[in-house]
Amino acid sequence: MASLFDAGGVTKEGPRPLADRLRPAKLSEVVGQDHLVGEQGTLTRMLASGRIPSIILWGPPGTGKTTIARLLAGETGLVFEQMSAIFSGVADLKKAFEQAKMRREQGRATLLFVDEIHRFNKSQQDSFLPYVENGTITLVGATTENPSFELNGALLSRAQVLVLDRLDEGALNALIARAEIYEKRLLPVDTDARVALVNMADGDGRYFLNLVEEIFSAVPEGAEPLNSEALGKAVSKRLPLYDKAADGHYNLVSALHKSVRGSDPDAALYYLARMLSAGEDPLFLARRIVRMAIEDVGLADPEAVKQALAAKDTYDFLGSPEGELALAQAVVYIATAPKSNAVYVAYKAAMNRAKETGSLAPPKIILNAPTKLMKDQEYGSGYQYDHDQPDAFSGQNYFPPEMGREKYYDPVERGFERDVKKRLEFWSKLRKERQ
Repeated sequence: MASLFDAGGVTKEGPRPLADRLRPAKLSEVVGQDHLVGEQGTLTRMLASGRIPSIILWGPPGTGKTTIARLLAGETGLVFEQMSAIFSGVADLKKAFEQAKMRREQGRATLLFVDEIHRFNKSQQDSFLPYVENGTITLVGATTENPSFELNGALLSRAQVLVLDRLDEGALNALIARAEIYEKRLLPVDTDARVALVNMADGDGRYFLNLVEEIFSAVPEGAEPLNSEALGKAVSKRLPLYDKAADGHYNLVSALHKSVRGSDPDAALYYLARMLSAGEDPLFLARRIVRMAIEDVGLADPEAVKQALAAKDTYDFLGSPEGELALAQAVVYIATAPKSNAVYVAYKAAMNRAKETGSLAPPKIILNAPTKLMKDQEYGSGYQYDHDQPDAFSGQNYFPPEMGREKYYDPVERGFERDVKKRLEFWSKLRKERQ
């Protein structure tokens, strides 16, 4: 007969959170990952084939990585062993490998689940290789970071990377339905508060169920359902998931930059706000905005970099939150400015040629001759002072003689560069005439 402790989810080890009590009993019950566990899902097909390779599960927190690993072991008959790379070292790995070898000699296979596997260093990751290759273990690693950057190529080549999605509204509502069945009552929130609750979760199912548990505990049965305002007071709201050193950080930086480059001020403002609200250093963003002005606007609108630098100075002067408006203004200005990467492309081309041509000397006509010997070598001989020439343009060649004249900068027909292009075409015409 179940005790009151059993009914409340309390065991000898302590109370179990609702998220733990509602863990799925089979893969098909995992929500939000139909591309993996649905009828035609990747894992479903693997199980049907009778073979599970080593796997890296990559996805945000609270999307089911640990649950999927545990269920895989159950559905394949493998012995499930779990460790966290945060709390484990070389000695723990050796022990796990030895135990797996002993089981293999007894005819039993091991699924070794390693949470936060990206925390292991290169040599620790390399230690998995022989045991994965000879089948001593089936490795299932879980990571919130991009495996391409965080895991060794050798380990990645021996495992299949499966991507888990953040839980969408449908998946989170499915979790509410399960919680309501477990609690034997409806979640005491009104429609607007339910929407707000889903937004608070930010796609994290574990965190979401913790919020749901908070509400069930805070609102007694029969009480008035919470509205949005009451919900905010009843539960602790966290900042959006954002690690300044992690993959999500660089994804948002990339999204901001590409939105500006794509002349979409609304999307650019959204990503700027996402980063600021998550605690990003505004001066880091100011530096990125200056880069955008130089790389993607350039001479199509020389005012863009001035706006970007003014935004940085304004933030330095005003601080937060008033100074953040200056960053927003610069983002909008640059997003709506005419675009050109002509200088950026020209600089890269010139840099490549500089590396290829090495130490070629400039033509003697543009070298100074401060000594008699240099004059005897005809340094500076034949140089034409441009200001003394018609149109203030001599048309002489300034490239090393071995190279001939080359072209790197090709301005676009937009903004201020349209005028620059006309000047270059005029000088090109004069150069041909005077040579």
